[in-house]
Amino acid sequence: MGNDTVVVAETAGSINVAVVLCLLRGQKVLLGKRRSRLGDSTFSLPSGHLEFGETFEECAARELKEETDLDIENIELLTVTNNLFLDEAKPSQYVAVFMRAVLADPSKEPQNMEPEFCDGWGWYEWDNLPKPLFWPFEKVVQNGSNPFPKSDSC
Repeated sequence: MGNDTVVVAETAGSINVAVVLCLLRGQKVLLGKRRSRLGDSTFSLPSGHLEFGETFEECAARELKEETDLDIENIELLTVTNNLFLDEAKPSQYVAVFMRAVLADPSKEPQNMEPEFCDGWGWYEWDNLPKPLFWPFEKVVQNGSNPFPKSDSC
C-alpha cells in the first residue's frame, strides 16, 4: 500500500452538532431572543456547539452556565433533529440534540452573560410561547414534543 493519499472532497456546507436545553421551572421553559446570523430576533432555548470529547450532558451544563450563569441537574435526552440551513450564505447542517433539565437552585434567575448573542432570557409557559420561534425549535413544538415529564403534565 505504501503512501496512499486520501482526498476529501470539499463540500458546500458544514455539519455541526448543537446541544439544545429545555430548562424547566414548574410548567415554564427558559427562552432567549437570539442575536445571530441564524434566526436573528427569534426565540430559542439555550444551546451551543458540542466540543470534542464532551458528553451531551456536559455540553448542556457548560452552555447554560456560559449563557445564563445557571447550574442544572437531572439532565436527560429528549429528542434529536436534523436541520438544514440551505438558504444561508454558507449553507450548513445542524444535528440538534435536545436535552431536558431542571435548575440546581430553583431560586436563581438567569443572567444575560452573552448580550452579543442574546437580548435576554425569560420564562414562558409551554402553551403560550412567544413568537417568532427559531425554526428548528418551532419544528419540535409543532411535531407535538413536550419537554415536561408525563407525571408533571397538565
